Amino acid sequence: MFRNILIPTDGSTLSDRAIKDGVALAKLVGAKITVLHIYPKFAGSPYGTFGPSEDILEEAHERQAKAEADKLFAKAARTAKDAGVEAETQLVQSDDVYNQIIATAKRRKCDLICMASHGRRGIAGVLLGSETQKVLTHSTVPVLVLR
Repeated sequence: MFRNILIPTDGSTLSDRAIKDGVALAKLVGAKITVLHIYPKFAGSPYGTFGPSEDILEEAHERQAKAEADKLFAKAARTAKDAGVEAETQLVQSDDVYNQIIATAKRRKCDLICMASHGRRGIAGVLLGSETQKVLTHSTVPVLVLR
């Protein structure tokens, strides 16, 4: 049925549950998982021309993002290992989250995207948007949405 399940995570409680449920599904069907974390690009110095240089701030941004991703990936890897499921990880820097999820699924030959949704509705959904909704709308890879 499925051979490689992509599970995007932002470190939230809902994403943690998506990893847990995605691992359980992978175990059930004999698939592996690919855990994806996307962090934003460096937006520039908030200090303008004062304070630390852009290079130093950008480097700090990269280090912090990679350290956070390592923690997320370690937690996901433990969950997968405990279930006997093979897990790979992918870290991507981008401000275009939904396109990166779809691109990673295609690049990694994933046949299912398993992701969480905060379930925002009404004006909050319109104003904040939904990466999950955008993935659902644009992906040719099947998407399993968990709440």
